Amino acid sequence: MRYLPSPHADDRPVGGAVDLLVVHAISLPPGAFGGPFVDDLFLGRLDPEAHPFFRQLAGLRVSAHFLIDRTGALTQYVPVAKRAWHAGRSVWLGRESCNDYSVGVELEGVEHGEFTPEQYSRLAGLARTLMDALPALTPERIVGHRDIAPDRKWDPGSGFDWEHFRARLRWAHPDESHSLVWE
Repeated sequence: MRYLPSPHADDRPVGGAVDLLVVHAISLPPGAFGGPFVDDLFLGRLDPEAHPFFRQLAGLRVSAHFLIDRTGALTQYVPVAKRAWHAGRSVWLGRESCNDYSVGVELEGVEHGEFTPEQYSRLAGLARTLMDALPALTPERIVGHRDIAPDRKWDPGSGFDWEHFRARLRWAHPDESHSLVWE
């Protein structure tokens, strides 16, 4: 696992349990995989002149706790105990500000595209690791970005197979192939 600390994070509110995992999808530029641009966005160093699409992202301050690329490789940007800036305006079961109590996982992907077996496997192992460490996080509390911000977001998109993911999650063991940064 790579750990690249993002400046786009802060402390969570005191006393709240982390009890939600939000699955996202991202590709930069849109439809392209690989390359440094997702890292650059989450690290606050995306060059708005590197691609015409990036101009609309200039000055955007966002992050996620984790990124799983097309090969299943894992990158962490924000410690689990910190608040990443991935959900924006959001509500889950009547609770606003999902960043306060969630972990954000980005999958390298596009709205209508399929995700790789390696991504499903890594996501299931990561989710199991997080559920083992965060007792309030249960399989029912793993949702898509569109579930918490339906008026604004589409991800992880129609290509994400929730039934397949949940089946993998039932059989997944904690992913011990990497050490997560917790604090």
